This record gives sequence, structure tokens and C-alpha cells, in this order.
Amino acid sequence: MSAQNQRMATRCVHAGKFPDPHGSPFTPLYDATTFEFDNTADLLAVIDGKRPGSLYTRYGLNPTIRSLEAKLAALDQAEDALVFSSGMAAISALFLAHGRDGIVGLGDAYGGTLELLSHQLPTLGFKTRLLLLQEMELLASALDEGARLVFFETPTNPRLDIIDIRKVADLAHARGALVAVDNTFATQVNQQPLALGADVVVYSATKYLGGHSDITAGVLAGARRLLDPVRAWRKNLGQVPAPTTAHLLARSLRTLAVRMQRHNANAQAIAEALSRHPRIRKVRYPGLPEFEYYELAATQMSGFGGMVTFEIDGSGEDARTVVDNLKVFSLAPSLGGVESLVTQPVTTSHRDLSPAERSRRGITDSMVRLSVGLEDPSDLIEDLEQALA
Repeated sequence: MSAQNQRMATRCVHAGKFPDPHGSPFTPLYDATTFEFDNTADLLAVIDGKRPGSLYTRYGLNPTIRSLEAKLAALDQAEDALVFSSGMAAISALFLAHGRDGIVGLGDAYGGTLELLSHQLPTLGFKTRLLLLQEMELLASALDEGARLVFFETPTNPRLDIIDIRKVADLAHARGALVAVDNTFATQVNQQPLALGADVVVYSATKYLGGHSDITAGVLAGARRLLDPVRAWRKNLGQVPAPTTAHLLARSLRTLAVRMQRHNANAQAIAEALSRHPRIRKVRYPGLPEFEYYELAATQMSGFGGMVTFEIDGSGEDARTVVDNLKVFSLAPSLGGVESLVTQPVTTSHRDLSPAERSRRGITDSMVRLSVGLEDPSDLIEDLEQALA
């Protein structure tokens, strides 16, 4: 069976493996910064891209990094993939390479992404426009005005809204624009944006792909012709991760499929329990039939993910009391690890947004975001119930 025809769990374990002369079942860690050549002709062949090979780690030409990228490309069924030192490094390089003619940010997103689009890129002369999901009808006019890159998350952070990837891709492609989808919350296991029409898929590998809260990395996957311009930015901005980080990420990807199955099941159980609790005003989870985006999520996702967002029937202080009284859930930023985490978006991921902008986006003081880990779901539900009491 060819690697292209293998199913997700098999690709997670085996894809991208380089042969090892000593028989290692996975590509070993090569922590060298530079690599030797027998002669100048061989050196130039690698530098000029006439044959694959290792050269210099900052360029990404390191066997550990190249093996990881081959695995990542296989997981998205992409022609190529690039790994970065962080998710924001991946997004920044993507915008620098493909956003000069204008970028449209659609829907909610991580606060750092919104800051980059609204404050930092405009200082470099980039034309950026942020549209709420309910302003989708303005996307066509924004593209007609010249924007050539549409960027969005689905599910979104922190409201878990679902955006129709195929619909946006069809609209953008008809106007000559590219579509980049941040697939961090879903992962390749639960959603395949490239198969739905996206041009580039983005990940903060710090989250589920790493899965153990011990590495920081980012990923872009897509057609080689789209990633090659990004590669130069990555090289000269020094955004390539250390080989040790790449090695740990490759290790983590081998268990991605089985971890996501448990994340999905635990989050579903918690969302259902919270939806019945009298002190909860609203539960936002793509796997709940009453969620407004449930039907779309069921169409374009194969699993609903490990993130659950809910709103306390009370004030921001009430929400803080609940968060501070959780015992199994740890109060910490980030997400996607084997341990369960809890945050209030107003104090962490979206703290830098003004209160008015948070209100405009429906990010309330009483909102709580859970990253549901791999613990026993009964223990997690009991912990939530005691905190809510």
C-alpha cells in the first residue's frame, strides 16, 4: 500500500520516515547545524535544489526537519509542508510572502493574529481588513478591491464558530485570491481543509500536534509553488525550529490520531454535561446538535475537537470564581496538551483587544474556554460541578 493511500493513524506513525543505516524505526535526531560534502559539485547540487540533501539547519536542510515536513505533508495530503519556530512565525511568513496585495481576516481568531493584522502589518504598508463572520457578505467586495489572501480559523478561537471552507474558497478563487485556513483547533485528524478547497493550511504545532505542552512550533502545508516564496522568508527571518524541537514534534505526531479520538470523546461528554447544568447560560461546542453551526461542522469535520467554550449565567467575577476553584483543570494559557486547561479569554488570549472590540466579537467577561485533556471524563465533569457549586 502506498503512503498516499494509507489511513490517518498509519500515516501518523510511518509517514516521512527516512531510512536509517542503524535500523532505527523512526528518523533519529540530527542536531548538527551544518553538514559535510565530498566535493563542490555535490554541495552546489543541494544549494541549487537539483537534489534533496542536508546543508545548513537554519535553511531547514536538516534530516530531522525534512523528515518531519514529509510527515506533516502526508497528514494533510499536501504536496509540501514547512515547519516553523511557532504558529505565529508560520502565519507571519505566510502574510509576508502572499499578503502584499491585501489580506482579509474573516471571523474570530487568536488575539496575536488579530494584532498582527490590525496593528503591525499596516505599519509595513500592508492593506488588511477584518470582517466578522456575520459580515461574510462583504467578503466579495473586499476581494474586488484587490485583496488576494483570505485567512480564517475554523473552529474559531474562542467561540468555536464554524466557517464554510468550500464556500469561502469558491468565492475567493473566482476572484483570483488564495485561502489559508488555520486548522489548529481541529487538526488533520478532524478536518482536511485542502481537500475542501483551501490553498494553505496553518497550524500552531505548540497545541495538539505537539500535544504535551513541551514544544513551540508552527506549520504551513500546501502546494510547493505557494510554499517556496514563504521558504525564503523563513530562512532569512530565522524562523526554523531547532532539530530537537522537530524531533519531539515528530514523536508526538505518531500518537496524534489516538490522542484526538480521546480529546473528541472527552470534550463531547463535558459539553453535554455542561449543557444540562443550571448555572451555564450557553455551551459552544461543534458536536452539540443545538449549536448553531452543528450541521456545517458535521459536514466538513470528521470529529469535533477537544475545545469547549461556555458562558456562566453570571458576571465575569462569577466566571473567575469558577476558574479559580477548579482542581483537575489547570489555569494556564495555550491548549491541546494531554492535561486539561482552563482560561478566560478576556484575561489571556484576547486580553489585548479593547473591551469594545471583544464585545463586538461576542467575547464576554463570563466566557470560559476549556482545553479538554485525556483524563477520565468523569473526573473532569465532577471537577466542573464542584467549581460551579
